[in-house]
Amino acid sequence: MTKRIIHTENISRNYKMGSEVIHALRSVSININKGEYVAFMGPSGSGKSTLMNIIGCLDTPSGGKYELNGNDVGGLSENELAEIRNKEIGFVFQTFNLLPRATALENVALPLIYAGYRKMAREEKAMKTLEDVGLGDRASHKPNELSGGQRQRVAIARALVNDPSIILADEPTGNLDSKTSYDIMNVFQELHDHGNTIIMVTHEDDIAHFAHRIIRLKDGEVESDQANKEIVKPLSENR
Repeated sequence: MTKRIIHTENISRNYKMGSEVIHALRSVSININKGEYVAFMGPSGSGKSTLMNIIGCLDTPSGGKYELNGNDVGGLSENELAEIRNKEIGFVFQTFNLLPRATALENVALPLIYAGYRKMAREEKAMKTLEDVGLGDRASHKPNELSGGQRQRVAIARALVNDPSIILADEPTGNLDSKTSYDIMNVFQELHDHGNTIIMVTHEDDIAHFAHRIIRLKDGEVESDQANKEIVKPLSENR
């Protein structure tokens, strides 16, 4: 039986700007199962990043219900939300968000510090995860000594190191050229092939078509939610 990992029921998110109320999300209901590869698409202001932030427990809805792995996230304290973020969710950002003075290994090991791993165990687990994304030979390099694609691979390894339930990728190819973007999408495809649940936010149609399901948002609502019948394989596989 397929396990439901994300369930949102009529969630909304409103922001007050002076006397005006901005409705970023309006009554959004979605279900995502374990092992799915989903893209959130939509123009700027559609609500896709707000939805991503709520799913990632970086923000809380103004109304409605959000369940992660069967647990109601509403009403959790900041500390409880932080624990969920560290244990259940791996984040990959457009800007990589790496510590500039830390090595690739130290950046990947960072979530393990918060998880309470001892130094030797941290380094061993971080090294294995770097090797999994093809960067074992760059462990001692700092971000400014790596290419954009290598930096994003380090960020992906950091997202993976705690064996999270979900990988959330926010515009993961936004700062990369076309060839490097396809190389990174190849990494995501391999992660999905190994059973990882991936949710990606993108405004790029060609990148969204690597996902197996596309949820399009418009004006804070789900405009469409469909299986992708034209899944694109990374170019590097086709060469």
